[in-house]
Amino acid sequence: MKTSRLLPVSLTALTFILVSCSAATTSISTQTPVPPTPSITPLPEVTVTPTPLPPSGTTDTLSPAATNTPAPGVAGTVDVKIAGFAFDPASVTVKVGTPVRWTNQDSATHSVTSDTGVWDSGSIAKGETYTRVFDTVGTFAYHCGVHPSMKGTITVTS
Repeated sequence: MKTSRLLPVSLTALTFILVSCSAATTSISTQTPVPPTPSITPLPEVTVTPTPLPPSGTTDTLSPAATNTPAPGVAGTVDVKIAGFAFDPASVTVKVGTPVRWTNQDSATHSVTSDTGVWDSGSIAKGETYTRVFDTVGTFAYHCGVHPSMKGTITVTS
C-alpha cells in the first residue's frame, strides 16, 4: 500500500513541477527591438516672385541710381516724385520714346502699376527709382499697388 500512496503524490508533484516550468518559459517575452526614428530637418522656406516681362516695345528699369539717358531724338527724362503718398505731377504728357522716371521720396514703399496690369514696377523703397520708356501713343493710367488711392496718368503723343 505504501507504493500506491506515493504514486498519486509523485504524480501531483511532477505535474506541479511541469506546470511551474511551463509557466516560467511562457512568461519570457520576445520583444523585437524598435529602430530609432530618424530626425527630419525641415528645409528653409523659399519664396519665388515671378517678374512679368514688359510688353514688346517698352523698357522698364528699377534701380537705386538711374541714369538719365533719353531715347534717341528725345530731349530727356521726365521725372515724377513719389512724396506725401502722391505722384507729383499726377499727370504727365511726353513724346513717344521718352523715359519717365519715378523716384520714391517717401519713407513708405510704393509701386507704379498700370491700371490694366500691363506693367508693374514692383516695390520701390525710399530713394529708389523706376524708369519706363513709353513707345506707344496713348493715355496710360497707373496707381500705387500698395496704396491704391495714389493715381497718375501718362499721356504719350507722337
